[in-house]
Amino acid sequence: MFEGTVRSNLDPLEEYSDDQIWEALDKCQLGVEVRKKELKLDSPVSENGQNWSVGQRQLVCLGRVLLKRSKVLVLDEATASVDTATDNLIQETLRQHFADCTVVTIAHRISSVIDRLIKEHDSPGRLLEDKSSSFSKLVAEYTTSSESKFS
Repeated sequence: MFEGTVRSNLDPLEEYSDDQIWEALDKCQLGVEVRKKELKLDSPVSENGQNWSVGQRQLVCLGRVLLKRSKVLVLDEATASVDTATDNLIQETLRQHFADCTVVTIAHRISSVIDRLIKEHDSPGRLLEDKSSSFSKLVAEYTTSSESKFS
């Protein structure tokens, strides 16, 4: 998190309405907490979010992604420093609001990946050799797309 306000942490480029920000906060389970604060969306956030718990910081980051409606989400130990209750909140939010997205998860907790679909796995070389693999098709599409841009 960055020094500023709740609003500026969720919407640093000022692209979204208050209603959209509240919707994202509700989806990431922080709406009630922020509504309790006197300044609501304009509540201060200290450097690195030190005035928020580790779990709340993770949920704010998730709220930012929800607001942007990202189609690809990369989680690198997103729940490593949170308690079980916050981990469960994050997992439920991912299941509910990212079902149509590609989610790449790096995790040590089995609960973070137990209900995920593994599309394919192998070394990049083997996946490239298999022309029917999703990875091979993605690389082929990228290569074709890149070549046409420079032709």
